Amino acid sequence: MNEQNYKSPLHKMVCTTSTDFWNDSCSIEELNYAIDNGAVGATSNPVIVGAVLKKEMQLWKGRIAQIIEELPTATEDDITWKLIEEISVKGAELLKPTFDRENGKKGRLSIQTDPKYYRNSELIVKQAVHFNSLAPNMIVKIPVTKAGVEAIEEATYRGVSINATICFTVPQALAVAEAVERGLKRREREGKDTSRMGPVCTIMVGRLDDWLKVVANRDNIITNPGYLEWAGVAVMKKAYRIYKERGYQFRLLSAAFRNHMHWSEFIGGEVVVSITQQWQKRFNASDIDIIPRMDTPVDPKIIEVLSNKFVDFRKAYEEEGMKIDEFDEYGPTRRTLRQFISGYHDLARVIRDFMIPNPDVKQK
Repeated sequence: MNEQNYKSPLHKMVCTTSTDFWNDSCSIEELNYAIDNGAVGATSNPVIVGAVLKKEMQLWKGRIAQIIEELPTATEDDITWKLIEEISVKGAELLKPTFDRENGKKGRLSIQTDPKYYRNSELIVKQAVHFNSLAPNMIVKIPVTKAGVEAIEEATYRGVSINATICFTVPQALAVAEAVERGLKRREREGKDTSRMGPVCTIMVGRLDDWLKVVANRDNIITNPGYLEWAGVAVMKKAYRIYKERGYQFRLLSAAFRNHMHWSEFIGGEVVVSITQQWQKRFNASDIDIIPRMDTPVDPKIIEVLSNKFVDFRKAYEEEGMKIDEFDEYGPTRRTLRQFISGYHDLARVIRDFMIPNPDVKQK
């Protein structure tokens, strides 16, 4: 393909390297833009769905009223999850041609299990199996907590393509890989098909960076501020190297972008980068060279300094940095769970205003 045929830097990346990108939203408007530039997937969570409603309420206002009327005994939680499902299915429809073309390995829409279930593997699996039935190209987000790792294996065994989320570290990524492998092998031993499954493991690279900056401020740790931008990159690259060495059957995904290195440093890897529209437009307007950098190691000096000054970086970077029992206590895990649970409650409040309009406010 000639240079002038590339629509954008992101389009060039997917055409010339092994790196794919997803739209880090299920907004219909944003997803159309992303697909036009080469995206092969998309994602959602309670925070994202809330943002979609703010941006595209005109598309969903009437449908929310219909759902409330159709389900006269439903709670606000029932209505909220019904809406999340319908928004996700709508996004999945746009990705179905890619899913068919790629035989299930690409073209999926990520839908997240209830973050409040993070301690209960049975509830996670039950919801994951249900979500898997909504459309053929669903991929289900499961948190990498202690219960989540157990749920990942069981959901994989039941034929659910999982997207491990709330994951920031090499130990978490390896626990996910082993759980997926166990689930796939259990299916294969029973003669069940795995050929169209497309699991991924997300590493929320920017959220690790965020956390180390919180720790630096909290504990009065002085270091080169530029070094703190490399923590998530270092973890992603190390996890990728280990995945390749061990031959795991699925891909890593980077998310939670905070700077261009959360994209540019992963170009060339057999990975997915999940990018918000804001960052997509920034990248597409940039002059960053589309060249492979995934195998270029992070400066060892940066690794040394971060390891010496931050115990939580060592937990994230070293293979044995944490045991599964410690995942729930890790700072970024707690921060992200709190945000996702809060985001769900914010979304439920929007539904509540439809179901029980505030009598103190004149209705339009």
